[in-house]
Amino acid sequence: MATFKWQTIRRELHQIPELGFQEVKTQRYLLDKLQTIKTDRMTITTWKTGILVHVAGENPAKTIGYRSDMDGLPITEETGYSFASQHSGQMHACGHDFHMTIALGALETIIENPPDDHTVFLFQPAEEGPGGAWPMLQSEPFQAWKPDVVFALHIAPELPTGTVSSRPGILFANTSELFLDFTGQGGHAAYPHLTKDMGVAASSFVVEIQEIISRKLDPLESAVLTIGKIESGSVQNAIAETARLEGTIRTLDPASIGIIKQKLEQSIKGFEVAHDCSISVDYGANYYQVTNEQWLTDLFADVSRECHIAHQEAAPAMTGEDFGYMLKEIPGFMFWLGVDSPAGLHSAQLQPDEAALETGIRAVSSMIHALSGR
Repeated sequence: MATFKWQTIRRELHQIPELGFQEVKTQRYLLDKLQTIKTDRMTITTWKTGILVHVAGENPAKTIGYRSDMDGLPITEETGYSFASQHSGQMHACGHDFHMTIALGALETIIENPPDDHTVFLFQPAEEGPGGAWPMLQSEPFQAWKPDVVFALHIAPELPTGTVSSRPGILFANTSELFLDFTGQGGHAAYPHLTKDMGVAASSFVVEIQEIISRKLDPLESAVLTIGKIESGSVQNAIAETARLEGTIRTLDPASIGIIKQKLEQSIKGFEVAHDCSISVDYGANYYQVTNEQWLTDLFADVSRECHIAHQEAAPAMTGEDFGYMLKEIPGFMFWLGVDSPAGLHSAQLQPDEAALETGIRAVSSMIHALSGR
């Protein structure tokens, strides 16, 4: 079982979820916890609402990086926890409270038993949006302590507690948000010929763009184009002047994102003519694929077995993670940590098993030691 200390920290973090680049309470909480660690090995700096912690090694030849994300989601919690979110409409529904707690636990373990090499712990804001990895990567504090290798974890509700999972190559997809705003001419429902109906235009657009995946891409390329939200109109007997579509694009090849966007924009031009309207597009946050180094996933599998942690091969997923930007610049990998929750990621009912905290701390600290001196 997770120790009481780490369970308490996780629960305290769970109560204060904050959205991207608004993690002020979360940053203060973590800084307060870091100040309780008595050591001259540790140097702490901040960047925006994030934190970087450098731990000096015994005989350093390189720097090992470990990244934890910090932000919550705009979701109203429905867990029934006695320690539920105190921030209305915000929740740690992706497990970042777990991620931060595990990072603190691994950091304390490394302080108590320092490896030869330096370690830098990266508490990164805004993973859920608009994306904190890329700007953190370019920041002066990061560049000053830039790791030679970097890794991270993500909780996996579908995996048993005590299990870890990874794979070489692609783990997570390239992703792009998608926001489309249609503007035409509204009017009375009895006189459609005097209007430019954006409810009809937007509905037709949703149907047409499904052909982009089925007819414009190589069928051997994996891609998803999903419209998850449609808004149009204000009353039942008026024709809508505006409509808004919100969705996501996901691919396992970065080039496919560009093709999909090109075809979308061609469809937009045609619809503007056909429906006598204007359509604006915004691609929001874009994340680069998570690609794992083979030698690191092989080493992690060995370390897991040595620590008596169940390890299994993962499959590629269409989930997105801005950690991919770090892996684009630095060799590294990401792994899944099983938490055995009936509800999945981004669910208002997500309830990860706190016993997984101990597994995560052990897996991360053991991997840091295994990388040191290599």
